[in-house]
Amino acid sequence: MGNYKNIAEKVEKRQRISSDECLLLLKSADLFLLGRLANDLRLSSSPADKVTYVVDRNINFTNICVSECAFCAFYKNPESKEGYVLSDEEIFRKIEEAVKAGATQILMQGGLNPSLSIGYYEGLLRKIKSRFSVHVHSFSPPEIVFIAKTSEIEVKEVLLRLRDAGLDTIPGGGAEILVDRVRQEISPHKCNAGDWLDVMRRAHELGIGSTATMMFGHVESLEERVAHLSKIRELQDETGGFRAFIPWTFQWENTKIGKVTTSAIEYLRTVAISRIFLDNIKNIQASWVTQGPKISQLSLMFGANDYGGTMMEENVVRMAGASFRMTEKEIIELIKHAGFVPARRDTNYNVLEVMS
Repeated sequence: MGNYKNIAEKVEKRQRISSDECLLLLKSADLFLLGRLANDLRLSSSPADKVTYVVDRNINFTNICVSECAFCAFYKNPESKEGYVLSDEEIFRKIEEAVKAGATQILMQGGLNPSLSIGYYEGLLRKIKSRFSVHVHSFSPPEIVFIAKTSEIEVKEVLLRLRDAGLDTIPGGGAEILVDRVRQEISPHKCNAGDWLDVMRRAHELGIGSTATMMFGHVESLEERVAHLSKIRELQDETGGFRAFIPWTFQWENTKIGKVTTSAIEYLRTVAISRIFLDNIKNIQASWVTQGPKISQLSLMFGANDYGGTMMEENVVRMAGASFRMTEKEIIELIKHAGFVPARRDTNYNVLEVMS
């Protein structure tokens, strides 16, 4: 695998490191070495002086889900009296509030709801697009796979029909760790790793861009964490369709997995490794939702160059125990105090306004 000096020299020369070298760094390398390498890579990208963010709103249009993931405190079984599907009018009201507040993106995610077929999603998208000029960044791969199953059609047809109805891009949710041993333990009823990757591959081939995520710090090993990164990098080599990578830590409260905590140091190490190893993904996003203002701000020195969304509304991670909330103004101030220029962007990472 080589020693730290050789690996660091490869990174400094902008040479790709192997999975074995990535694992060695993740397991043993000094935190400040990782930070320095990742920060150098981040500053060599453009725009080096800016940290971006997007004004958006998350809308969880249904909480009914048959997946029963062990890490989720949000879902309700179909027979639960607490289950819901938001009315079209309520969804429109939420979007209208967001657009009035300057939102350019709406992220809609729900559960694997067996009562909703492809027709529901097509109709909802068309109604949204006829009413609002907003980017729809919605429906993660597990939802796409489930829609295909319940509607008895192929994944490619689901993607085509949703794209034609108004879907713009896909969020990277539901990835967790892209290793089936882990998925069998924490989300056995959700699509497997190969299905997740196949949805993304097909979406990219159809011109539907996406992000990728990694929820870490639960039952996975470091080797499995690196395997996840490797699969993301390999698919990006193939399609180039991932706009950003978002690593975030498992939130344990109110979940079946129970108390498993991940330190801020481990989070920063993983952010840095993401920047170093994912040499073909330009944007690495800080997770202020799980880490809070100070650690997310510090991650800007460990390879992150984007603060994600303002998230006027977020329910899934909150139900699992995360309680951080930030306004656009607070995000701008954190970016400035870190020594960068805040820049409002769109979903495709085009800068809309520099907030100097």
